[in-house]
Amino acid sequence: MNKSTIQIDVLLDPDKIPQQISWTATDSNSDVAQKAKAMSIAFWDGADKTAMRMDLWTKDMMVDEMADFYYQMFSSMGDSFLRATQQKELSDDIKKFAKEFLKKFRDSQVT
Repeated sequence: MNKSTIQIDVLLDPDKIPQQISWTATDSNSDVAQKAKAMSIAFWDGADKTAMRMDLWTKDMMVDEMADFYYQMFSSMGDSFLRATQQKELSDDIKKFAKEFLKKFRDSQVT
């Protein structure tokens, strides 16, 4: 079996607010750490039947970027759910929600 490692480094300011997020992966084609303004990781604990999540974003993450980030996460969750379950209707519901979410956000930004 092969082992792959993902390393995430978070630089915190004195108030422990993320200032910089970078990551590397052993299977990546890049030789340099990749920067990110936000991250969201979820782990499933099969024994407890609970999701453990970690969401971090840097202070320079703009609100419109956060909305796009969530839209893309919701949409990709629909794709992942379809691959894992073959439940196309439910996957389509997730993706429909993602589109409605982004539209509502954009509409709320227009004054």
